[in-house]
Amino acid sequence: MTINQISIFIENRKNALLELTNVLAEHKINVRALCLADTSDFGIARIIVDDPVPVQVALERSAYIVKTTPVIALEIPDEAGSLNHILQILADGGRNVEYMYGFTGRKTNAAFMVIRTTDVQKTEEVLAAAGIRTVSQAEVPQL
Repeated sequence: MTINQISIFIENRKNALLELTNVLAEHKINVRALCLADTSDFGIARIIVDDPVPVQVALERSAYIVKTTPVIALEIPDEAGSLNHILQILADGGRNVEYMYGFTGRKTNAAFMVIRTTDVQKTEEVLAAAGIRTVSQAEVPQL
């Protein structure tokens, strides 16, 4: 089960992130999770939203370069050692995490991690075999 992450390429300059969030606000887009990475010339904002298709369209109409990528979102107990446990399962299964970021939802005692690996399907199999629950795109609005 994957969710769709939208990656937005932005210039690394003053107010570029503000301009992006202005577009999101104008279209009443609620960002559920955000990860921002940068280089000296540009940045990549990775976002999780309830419904990625209209968000991608709105961003493209505002002249942003965007890419949608399948990522895995998983629910983990919001307690010490949970992330380590997940990473050990992935390491034991031969999976390498390219990047990850977390977010919380309205649920109690749960945290959510977004992970990107080179082989999403194999990673899903490793997580499923260990009984780790992944989140579908349809579940995102209820988190």
